[in-house]
Amino acid sequence: MKPAYLQVKEFIQQHISSGVWRPGAPVPSEAALMQQFDISRMTVNRALRELSAEGMVTRVQGLGTFVAELHRIASNLTLRDIQEEVLERGHLHSARVLLSQAEAASGELASRLGLQAGAQVFHTVLVHLENGVPIQFEDRFVNPAAAPNYLDTDFTQITPTHHLLKEAPLTEASYSIEACLPSPEQARHLAISAGEPCLAMSRRTVSGAHVASVARLVYPGSRYSFAGKFQA
Repeated sequence: MKPAYLQVKEFIQQHISSGVWRPGAPVPSEAALMQQFDISRMTVNRALRELSAEGMVTRVQGLGTFVAELHRIASNLTLRDIQEEVLERGHLHSARVLLSQAEAASGELASRLGLQAGAQVFHTVLVHLENGVPIQFEDRFVNPAAAPNYLDTDFTQITPTHHLLKEAPLTEASYSIEACLPSPEQARHLAISAGEPCLAMSRRTVSGAHVASVARLVYPGSRYSFAGKFQA
């Protein structure tokens, strides 16, 4: 059975893609969706948050959620938790924590996080596995002001993305994707050859007044692909 938030997403997507709900039309309120699907506000909020990130709907504080105007619907990648992706495929997710520590930010890193050079940042490096096979090498720096309890988390149980979405709710994100070859360390932990092509996503997230994190996520090209949606 599909997760409840996904059922809500698909319900809204179907009404938009079929033309039943036109651009600018209101989407049922959170309360109405909670009652219709018999689920919590948090679950409804997650569905609406993901649809907003995908450009399908526009959320206006105090007014509600509306079908996005066509010029605002574009090809986008949703910020997903890799653990949830794996579980949705019916597979087992696990993670190895290679590094979890506080350190001083270099000038370039500090600039990307909106901090002063030498300011303390949290640094984690993880390998995510699907059914025991490595699929992602995650190298992440976090702004302590956005997520002060970040290093107290057991990242073998809760992913950094899940923790940050909960503790530092996303208000903005940017990313770029490029082809690359793995570093020797990445190749070793991903169990691939040094010459195997990889996909690398560089991602920056903002939560309110703070840049929450910057991360570089490296995926073996033979084990992972990215997909988006476009509606003209």
